[in-house]
Amino acid sequence: MINIPPSDKKRLVIVGSGFAGLRLARMLKNSGFQIVLIDKNNYYQFQPLFYQVATSGLEATSISFPLRKIFHGYRDFHIRIAEVQHIDPEKRQIWTTIGNVRYDYLVLAHGAGNFFFGMKNIEEKALPMKSVSEAITLRNAILRNFEKALAVKTIEERKVYLNIVIVGGGPSGVEVSGALAEMKKFVIPKDYPELKDSEIRIHLVQATDRLLPSMSERSSEFARKYLEKMGVDIHLNTQVRDFDGKTVQTEGCGDIPSNLVIWTAGIKGILISGIPEQSYGPGMRILTDEFNRVKGMDSVFAIGDNALTKEEKYPNGHPQLAQVALQQATLLSKNLVRLRDGKPIQPFHYKNKGTMATIGRNLAVVDVPFAFFHGTFAWMIWMFIHLMAILGTKNKLIIFLNWLWSYLTYDQSLRFIMQPEGCKCK
Repeated sequence: MINIPPSDKKRLVIVGSGFAGLRLARMLKNSGFQIVLIDKNNYYQFQPLFYQVATSGLEATSISFPLRKIFHGYRDFHIRIAEVQHIDPEKRQIWTTIGNVRYDYLVLAHGAGNFFFGMKNIEEKALPMKSVSEAITLRNAILRNFEKALAVKTIEERKVYLNIVIVGGGPSGVEVSGALAEMKKFVIPKDYPELKDSEIRIHLVQATDRLLPSMSERSSEFARKYLEKMGVDIHLNTQVRDFDGKTVQTEGCGDIPSNLVIWTAGIKGILISGIPEQSYGPGMRILTDEFNRVKGMDSVFAIGDNALTKEEKYPNGHPQLAQVALQQATLLSKNLVRLRDGKPIQPFHYKNKGTMATIGRNLAVVDVPFAFFHGTFAWMIWMFIHLMAILGTKNKLIIFLNWLWSYLTYDQSLRFIMQPEGCKCK
């Protein structure tokens, strides 16, 4: 058994400390539960800004925050660094890499992983961007390619290092494409004067007929125009078929010589032993009822990207967005108190407050239910909302100063290739 102090309170075990898990734990501060938070990392990471770490715009530490510091002052609150291996609903226990723990209520908020559509080569060789460590790996790969491009003699050899292929035209793909385009325009000419601007190509590959498919058509069109003006090669209705480490094979625009594929094309749920097979839906998301309770399991709930909750407006489940996770966590915190106190619980209904994506300096698109914004005003909205969502005053200040410096100087100062001693990174 995991060493958790005994308590006469109901024990709530939360798996995952992303948007959903963190909001739930904070909403239940000193609420009369004994809370056990389980995560494989000892820190919270702000996923929407991973792309800025990958493109040398921000330090990884500025978008991360120690979990134990977040929960200072919480009573009967316990953090354990582990990964969940199995759920035993009959005994109300979960098995982890450090032992098992009993629960009265279990909330699965462990997020989702990358989905490579069964393409093994892509899974092995492409670089995803779902964690701080992956963002740092990507930054290393981008900068290392520029260094390698200087060491080869022919233009054909350089293409492999100077073609960057981003797969997936959702917010992450659009944002990293824009950041790389600005890096190409403002930074590379100063850092690498031997490289010609025309040699560096940024390819954004999208399987559907428009970018940002989860947003309005106006947002999609403005994003496309902005990126094309910035020099990004956009390939719509194009699917990646294979990647051997030197060539990206596509159906739609032929082969692209490149050793760097940034994967933002899809996510899928993470299977956990003990959850019945019939409790999983499309994309391996866990099926829940209107109360976010896992179908077929008593006292087990799922919220966030790993959950699939249907309602009339969303027959295929809610979009995998931070706002959905936050709203689910807020209601569930109240429902858990009601359950403990023997009161009826309330169903979840998602309220769409809007979506947004930034493309670059003074360029963003914002969809809200009552309006649409683009350009500088949308960019300022995007910056303000993201800055306010960052944990810690120090982190907010660091990010704001980094953004201000980049805006005034057209430069970033975090272009480090950093890796452990003896690492065999390519």
